[in-house]
Amino acid sequence: MIHAAIFDMDGLLVDSEPHWRAMEREVFATVGLFLTDEECKQTTGMPILDVVRYWYARAPWAEQSRSLEDLADAITEGVHERIALLAEPMPGAIEALEFFAGQQIPTAIASASPMSLIEVVVNRLGIRDLLTLWHSATLEARNKPAPDVYLGTAQQLNVAPADCLAFEDSGSGLRSAHDAGMHTVAVPAPFEFGHPKFAIADVVIPTLTEFTLDTFNAIQNETSIIPKS
Repeated sequence: MIHAAIFDMDGLLVDSEPHWRAMEREVFATVGLFLTDEECKQTTGMPILDVVRYWYARAPWAEQSRSLEDLADAITEGVHERIALLAEPMPGAIEALEFFAGQQIPTAIASASPMSLIEVVVNRLGIRDLLTLWHSATLEARNKPAPDVYLGTAQQLNVAPADCLAFEDSGSGLRSAHDAGMHTVAVPAPFEFGHPKFAIADVVIPTLTEFTLDTFNAIQNETSIIPKS
């Protein structure tokens, strides 16, 4: 039985990925690394310091000019500002939260982003009353794709991981929830929908608008009618 619903945040509840990519391109340009939007999509779902390390390993710059941590902080600060002013919910996000509220099932956020950014999103989307709690992987020993943030969120909800349903839009986030032993719904971005890394999910849907009572009941009953595409 599903006793809790846990949602990733960036790219799933809030349309924040374009803002992350915009700030990555702007900040990386200060050290002579000029990325395209398509190149930035390669690191979707990764913690921002890991994104910086990813690009430094492939196109190293003079680290003494700006440290990796400094770049990560600058990107995160810029994203805070953009999301507070511009971000919108992803299609079906509010309705999905309302669905679980209507079922009286506790609902949480488990995000790779820092708590400060989670707070910005919660306020921007006006979803505070629809959530039981929110938790950041930055408060755990390991960020996604390790299962720590999902295990920590389940513990705070006092629900066994096997009784949780996790929603994720990225491969690394899906791996995190899957390895925590949770039921999973993958909602990939259009540019990677159909990628085999999402095959581990119980169900794969193009948007949260496709999550229905029938889908929920199928997961509850562990039937074979759950669509994979």
